[in-house]
Amino acid sequence: MAAPAAGGLFAESVAAALESWPALQIALENGFGGVYGQQKADWMVTAVERYFLDNADLDREEVEELLAELLDNEFDTVVEDGSVSEVAEEIRTTFALCRRGQEAEVRGRIQRLVQRRRSVRVEAVKSGAGDEDSEEEEEEEEDGGAEAMDCESQPSPAAGPHCPAPAQGPSEEKREPPDEWTVVRRKRK
Repeated sequence: MAAPAAGGLFAESVAAALESWPALQIALENGFGGVYGQQKADWMVTAVERYFLDNADLDREEVEELLAELLDNEFDTVVEDGSVSEVAEEIRTTFALCRRGQEAEVRGRIQRLVQRRRSVRVEAVKSGAGDEDSEEEEEEEEDGGAEAMDCESQPSPAAGPHCPAPAQGPSEEKREPPDEWTVVRRKRK
């Protein structure tokens, strides 16, 4: 088992697999991991490497569980696109290659992952979204802002962050149900 740790080749392959994983990169780019998101992603490499070194003969499902749990716990992200299975299998394969001392094959896999990461650039919706938002705002203004009025008159959890909550006046009281939503009700006179 000394081969995977020698020279950090296994850790390098884990890092390449995680860095080329679009789900993790989207979570990072959109701040799902908070201000320490990148440090969490770096720590994931160490955690996965340690998991393999501490456990013998891991099957794909065990590795999938680990990756899914780490992504959920550290980035509040659940991935259902099948990529967890792909990443788990890639890591298992490189671990087996490292154990057999097939460094050239592992380096080739790392190179392919790095190239894949470069060619498939994950980009948060930034450039095109601004134009669409402007058009939607103009349409709302032309329609008299009916959509915004609906949001304000009926605040709901589904309304999302784009709908402001109604202002709280002196005749209103707050009650907080256990699901963390704030319900504002008017006092009856």
